[in-house]
Amino acid sequence: MTVYALIMTESPTVLFVCVHNAGRSQMAAGLMKHRSGGKVHVRSAGSDPAEVINPAVVEAMAELGIDLREEFPKPLTDEVVRAADAVVTMGCGDACPIYPGKRYLDWELADPAGQDLDTVRAIRDDIDARVQALLAELVQEEG
Repeated sequence: MTVYALIMTESPTVLFVCVHNAGRSQMAAGLMKHRSGGKVHVRSAGSDPAEVINPAVVEAMAELGIDLREEFPKPLTDEVVRAADAVVTMGCGDACPIYPGKRYLDWELADPAGQDLDTVRAIRDDIDARVQALLAELVQEEG
């Protein structure tokens, strides 16, 4: 039997979920960490994790000073969903478990897989705008 301890934090916890955890959710997590300055605890996961993060995503994020080279795709588990205050899904369909009392957002975003760097930049910028809006809400709720 495996026992998981839930980490209690003073700050809200946001979980970003996409299918492979190799593009959209990694960009969103990196942007939220960067923009929040530690005010938000951030996690990301995938319903069917890839082997590595999309290299174009790593490059596009590096342009903003966000280093994803040490990150890796992680599996979606009940524990990470239960630990989150807000769950943001990005194209993972019904793979994400739903729990009462959690805030769920579904962001319809293009998938950066197989896209050129300019397209990945546009997706990154779309995610960045959404992350900043969510951050403003979360910080206001905490204040």
